[in-house]
Amino acid sequence: MAILSVNLNVVSAEESLFSGSIESLQITGSEGELGIMPGHAPLLTSLKPGMARIVKKGGEEEIIYLSGGMLEVQPNNVTVLADSAIRGGDLDEEAALQAKERAEQHLNDHGGDVDYAEAASELARAVAQLRVIQASSK
Repeated sequence: MAILSVNLNVVSAEESLFSGSIESLQITGSEGELGIMPGHAPLLTSLKPGMARIVKKGGEEEIIYLSGGMLEVQPNNVTVLADSAIRGGDLDEEAALQAKERAEQHLNDHGGDVDYAEAASELARAVAQLRVIQASSK
């Protein structure tokens, strides 16, 4: 008989954001997009800033923004340990737009002490938040 759901726990340093049975999880791993479904092979990977799209048992969808972290997949359990995590509906679009503009300005600043790696990381986080906001509003 096929396994129809798997248990998922999404936690950050501040709180537990999700715990329950799911049908699937879409998440951004260090090597690209991952789709996790019941019966997935064991896996351990780092996560990039992005969206965790959770399809709960019964088909209801929940979207969470992750700033990065780790993903562990075991036969009956999936764990997301996030650096920080925010529910899609709780993100501030204006703050994300301002962060994106600041990061773009830092990247375009050709003089002074510009930390390009930090600016690129800030830009990636802001763009990921905007994508989550867009997906959450659908």
